[in-house]
Amino acid sequence: MNKQEIIRQIERLFSGTDARDWRVVEATFSEKVLLDYSSMTGLPAAVLTREEIIRQWSAFLPGFDSTKHQLGGFQMEFGENSAIVHLDGKADHYLNDRIWSVEGTYDVKVEFMNGDWLICEFKFNFLNQSGDTDLPSQAIKRLEDKLV
Repeated sequence: MNKQEIIRQIERLFSGTDARDWRVVEATFSEKVLLDYSSMTGLPAAVLTREEIIRQWSAFLPGFDSTKHQLGGFQMEFGENSAIVHLDGKADHYLNDRIWSVEGTYDVKVEFMNGDWLICEFKFNFLNQSGDTDLPSQAIKRLEDKLV
């Protein structure tokens, strides 16, 4: 098990997201992923294809001027060809000189498939938010109005 390869793969997910490089993001996911933002959104976890995840994220995140994810505190539990990764995260979302920050932890399951560590489960555990909590709705409106 190569801990650094797994960390790099998770970092690629977030750096690709911040860069809006959806091909990089897609390459970090297995074909289907259990995606769980229930602690933040109240919506139940769901199994989605990587394409569905990209469609959701690319319909929301580009409404911000930029985002910056900060990760740390990586801890791992290894299985035979899998690992559960626990990490801390903070996401800053910027729009028109304002910021909305979200903090929490992630539980990410990766499996070794086709010569790479791919994310098959992704759970965000919401802790708190700060800044302008109206920015998400403004980002969505911005995309709907095609002002990006």
